[in-house]
Order: sequence, then structure tokens, then C-alpha cells
Amino acid sequence: MNRYPDPSAVMGIMRETANSVILPRYRSLQRGEIQEKTGPDDLVTIADIESERRMTPLLQDLLPGSLVVGEEAVSADKLILNALTGDAPVWIVDPVDGTRNFARGDSKFCVMVSLVHRRQSVLGLILDPLGERCAVAVRGEGAWMCHYTGREERLSVLAGRPSTEMRGALNFRFMPSPLKEEMKERAKDAVEEHFRYGCAGHEYLTLLTGKAHFAMYPKNMPWDHVAGTLLHQEAGGFHARFNKMPYLPDQLDGGLLIAPDEAAWDDLRDRLWP
Repeated sequence: MNRYPDPSAVMGIMRETANSVILPRYRSLQRGEIQEKTGPDDLVTIADIESERRMTPLLQDLLPGSLVVGEEAVSADKLILNALTGDAPVWIVDPVDGTRNFARGDSKFCVMVSLVHRRQSVLGLILDPLGERCAVAVRGEGAWMCHYTGREERLSVLAGRPSTEMRGALNFRFMPSPLKEEMKERAKDAVEEHFRYGCAGHEYLTLLTGKAHFAMYPKNMPWDHVAGTLLHQEAGGFHARFNKMPYLPDQLDGGLLIAPDEAAWDDLRDRLWP
């Protein structure tokens, strides 16, 4: 990892951006500072735009020759996604994950940054600015929670157990009917409890801090999942696409199922899917 930036430097950029750009807008957004992208459930705020704009050159300065794939930049030009299959290292940025929550004053929002090189995630961070903590993972070096106080703790996922005894996040939003309706019915008996926060980053944090066992997502936008899947893997967990093939950062479909271990993954897959 010596050729990649120190994760503490990345965390510093994220913290400074959150403090100067995002938090001053929390519960203070003005008329005209919230816009729809593809519809009323897909929003962008001035905090999203300005924080991505601020972090982009700072991250590139940390790693000369690197590129940036930011959620808002891709919204304007989808060809930027092609960088994920090239040879240059690529930063993936979600400037405000959980924008709908942020826009309505809900506390479940975060900032996510990851680094990918040759289709492999090597660094992942999820910053919870209100919780004053940042989950950090370096490939092969484990996952850690770094608190603003300076305290650090190693992260590990909950142990696997039968699906009917597991709690986790289920997102059915992009599933086609009638599969969506059937899986919702199956979930009532398949798992003990399921929830949805509307913020993938906070859902990953529940997995990393022992508050939930699993998560499922039908759509694999890289800014939503590259940081979280690396963190979860480094904390001892198992994830794969719905067909159990490995997940790569440039794959936008095929879904993601995340579980404590492979046996728990198989149990969830068998019980949730028709």
C-alpha cells in the first residue's frame, strides 16, 4: 500500500469538506438549493455539488495521475464511468450519501470515498460527520473505526446465524415486478427483521458496528458500495452479486447481497429468492 495515499490524509479531506461545506447546510438549505435529478426520489443539493467539487482536486493532488468518478459528475456525463476499467487509479466519491435524508433534516447521511486500481478496491472510507467518526479500510489491513477524539477500534462483523435470526437492510426499489412483491412476502418469514435507511453508508455502518447482519441492494452504483463492501470484507464479512459471482467496482447491475459469512449468504439467498 506504500504507493497509495495515507488514509488519514483522505479522512482529513473528507472531514474538512464536511465541516466547511456540508454541515453548515444541514437543516439550513434554502429555496433553490435542492433540485430533482431523475425524479422526486433522486435529489441533489448545493452541498452535494460543492463538496464533490471541493474534494475532487484535493484527492487528485494526493495521488498524481489519479482520476475521480463522482456521483454528481457522472450525473452530468456518464462516460466518466469508463475510468473504472482503465489502468489509472480512480477515486470514487459520494459527496453526500443519503441526500433525501439530508434535505429533510434527517441525521442518516454520510460521505463516502474509495480508491480503485485496475478494477480492485484498495481503500474505502465512510465518514459520519454528525457521529464524528469515520470507518476506514485498507485492503489486506483490516477495518477500523476512527473517532474524532482520536480513539480507534478494530471492526468485525457479527457471526453468521440462520436467516430467521438475522436483522438487516433490504432495498427492493429497483427490482422489477412481480419479483419485488414476491421477495417482500418471502422476507416476512425469511429474516427476523429488515429495515431501510435510505443511506447505504449508514446501512454499512450498522453491519460494521454489530447492529445488523446483512444487506441487499438490487443496483450497484459504485459510490454507494465500493467503500462499504471493502470495509465489510476487511471486517470479516462476505459479499457477492446475486448470482454469487464476485463484485467489481465497474459492475452497475447484478445486485449485491452482503452477509456475515458464505454460509449465511447461501441461507439468505435461498430463503429470499423464489
